[in-house]
Amino acid sequence: MTDPLPSTSRSLPIALIRAREGVMAPIREMLSETGITEQQWRVLRVLDEAGSMDTKTLANRASLLFPSLTRIASAMRDKGLITQTRDTVDRRRQMIALAPAGQKIIDDHRHRAGQIVDGFRATLGTENYETLLDLLGRLDPGPRD
Repeated sequence: MTDPLPSTSRSLPIALIRAREGVMAPIREMLSETGITEQQWRVLRVLDEAGSMDTKTLANRASLLFPSLTRIASAMRDKGLITQTRDTVDRRRQMIALAPAGQKIIDDHRHRAGQIVDGFRATLGTENYETLLDLLGRLDPGPRD
């Protein structure tokens, strides 16, 4: 006989999906007025925080598959949100940077995004919020910054 599976109410994958939906709901509401997607918001956030970077690094930091980033970056470039140039040293590398229109979206929504984070901190408590981020980081198989 095999061990029984945990109840779905105590299933980590299901709990993470439910939590993700709870976390993303206010972010989706904020983004609804911008015309950009959650993935595009992540790209803008990473570029705002770290500056220009190559596509491989950007895909990793924005938690996107490289082929998805290629498609997303093309749409963002067409909207004037980012710039894409060839690296001057390694012409095979694409460098992506925040364009003024992308920076404006970040700047226009920085306060609201901060309020959303403050709401999560208030719900969980600052210590639990930080502990949760640390614990989730331990499950992340990707490269660490």
